[in-house]
Amino acid sequence: MQWNVYLSGEIHSDWRDLIDEAVNAATLPIYLTAPITNHQDSDNCGVHLLGDEGNPFWKDHKAAKINGIRVKKLIQQADVVVVRFGDKYRQWNAAFDAGYAAALGKSIIVIHDPELSHALKEVDAMAAAVVQEPEQVVEVLRYLITGELD
Repeated sequence: MQWNVYLSGEIHSDWRDLIDEAVNAATLPIYLTAPITNHQDSDNCGVHLLGDEGNPFWKDHKAAKINGIRVKKLIQQADVVVVRFGDKYRQWNAAFDAGYAAALGKSIIVIHDPELSHALKEVDAMAAAVVQEPEQVVEVLRYLITGELD
């Protein structure tokens, strides 16, 4: 059985690549999906596809609605949703994704540094697992899929 795992959250580090490489190295039957991670494309898709806006609010609104189609579909299809919170930027979209996944009854794995534990306590409370490193995500997934500890 193939598992669908959606990787939500911060886009300013290589954490998705680390998970992808570890999943492939372990030959786990996992299909990884993610939001659009090219920041410029994500921010500008609305005006690029639907026309310019004079107000930045409407520019962002168009992009969020278009990107939301992808995010909603991929979270709905996911067996597990992984949400990464970084310390450089506030990821309101990641918090929303975690809440949406929880509302759908999806299993959630949250990644963040210990310093963010207090700020993310409600998100952590909804998660099946809270980890600090991408490699830990893969170890949890390996255990779930194989039923064995290394």
